[in-house]
Amino acid sequence: MRKGVCYVGLAYKRDEKNADPQAACCAAQMFLDSGDGVVFKGNVGPWMTGRRGHFHLTTNAAYQLLSQAIESYNAKHDGNPPEQLFVHGRVRFEEPEWNGFLEAAGKRTQIVGVKIDDGDAFRLYREQGSMPVMRGTAWVQDSRSAYLWSRGFIPRLQTYPGKEVPSPLFVEVNRGEAPIETVLQDVLALTKLNYNSCRFADGMPVTLKFADAVGEVLISGPTVPNAPLPFRHYI
Repeated sequence: MRKGVCYVGLAYKRDEKNADPQAACCAAQMFLDSGDGVVFKGNVGPWMTGRRGHFHLTTNAAYQLLSQAIESYNAKHDGNPPEQLFVHGRVRFEEPEWNGFLEAAGKRTQIVGVKIDDGDAFRLYREQGSMPVMRGTAWVQDSRSAYLWSRGFIPRLQTYPGKEVPSPLFVEVNRGEAPIETVLQDVLALTKLNYNSCRFADGMPVTLKFADAVGEVLISGPTVPNAPLPFRHYI
């Protein structure tokens, strides 16, 4: 992790106890260069929109959620906000929610929105050898999007710890400005090791993988005021 940079992953879970079919809980998890994970629960609201069931926050909800994350970062860094903050999501961020993120970040923090999704429809094969492509291989389409193989042949292990032809992640800088190479390096680093299961090269970055798992915990129990923020309470 780069110093002065933090990463926030967003995941949504349908609230089955709510009569509104569009009601969902937004779970967010922030990762720091220290390796700490911090959990935030956004308000339950009608976040599911469109026929495809994509989730998007309102401007106010996005502002409240990211404000929590930045306040937590400030508390851990003597009141200094992050220099850069990357928000990871599975869909493109829309204008209203992005305006809320920008307002929460202020002028001292550069914020970048990154869409990360499975690139299941695409495969890459090596011309020679029995092993698949090397982990860390990337095909950069343009300055804002690329395919990244977070799973594949690992030279240090001299094998591929998987069963099928590895599929890539599709990574897109959806909002803000950041070099695509830097974004890919960050995403690859966030897939390196799942400390909870000791799984190496887990595929999906922890920003999304853990936020998705934490979301299950947040909607399973009653709403607790001032719930603890450290990730260890949700394992």
